[in-house]
Amino acid sequence: MHEASWRNEQSINSILVGKSEPHARQPEKNGLSCSLLGQQACQVVVLMRTFRYGTSESQVGDLYLPALGMPAVVCLLHGGFWRMPYGREEMAAIAADLASRGFAVWNIEYRRIGSPGGGWPGTLEDIAAAIDHLAAFATGEAGLDLRRVAVVGHSAGGHLALCAAAPRAEADARFAPRKVVPTAVAGLAAVLDLHATFTLNAGNNAVSALLGGSPSQHPIPYAKASPLALVPLHVRQLILHGTEDDALPVEHSRAYVKAARDAGDSVDYVELPGMGHMEYLDPASEAHDTLCKWLDIVLATQDA
Repeated sequence: MHEASWRNEQSINSILVGKSEPHARQPEKNGLSCSLLGQQACQVVVLMRTFRYGTSESQVGDLYLPALGMPAVVCLLHGGFWRMPYGREEMAAIAADLASRGFAVWNIEYRRIGSPGGGWPGTLEDIAAAIDHLAAFATGEAGLDLRRVAVVGHSAGGHLALCAAAPRAEADARFAPRKVVPTAVAGLAAVLDLHATFTLNAGNNAVSALLGGSPSQHPIPYAKASPLALVPLHVRQLILHGTEDDALPVEHSRAYVKAARDAGDSVDYVELPGMGHMEYLDPASEAHDTLCKWLDIVLATQDA
């Protein structure tokens, strides 16, 4: 798709999202109503529009745009062990909260196991294509700052986020965005080691369903799709994991962080005592607060 302004693109739907709070109402900017909290930029009322980045029914995303000039971008990737029927609605509350904090948010859907083209390699290809689609929004009224892009994923979405941030050889270029290069990536209770997750039989043998079999049957996809095998990523990372996660053991994150740091990557690692697997989807949770504080740091305004 050629670069186009946010308002000139055809969207699937458009709604206003946000919390109603008694902050002073400001004049409209770029057609979006904006309220301010103290001296902070646009706070609560955000326009969300759904766009296609491909021809498949699942190749869509929701773009949340605060009434700001040149906001940083957070791409969100939901979990669900890469399977239907789990979808981007899982991240909707997180998306709205992040947008209320002044980030543009691209809540991405992708082809999943159980839908045409889902699984290896289509699911990974979709993430790269969706991130690159941000370039179509970056000019005109959307005015996104593509120097400041973080990719954040939960569970299987964390796996996809890290894979999308990894450097790729030309033969595997379809797995990495080319127009938009992420500057930071966060894995929230992420799948980080496909071999270990296969052995664990996590998600009712979800890794086998994603890649079509075992590591011995398909060694190349396992090597190309496992974050542990892709380090160093050469991008700043945040890994969050709860000590009481019963879906993916915290030991997987510990092992990944050690390997990534040993390979030279900059990794911020936070273990959350007593936390399970799903708290990341709650904007009021400690996990989300930790993520927001990290995003404020890594996506701080850059001088031109």
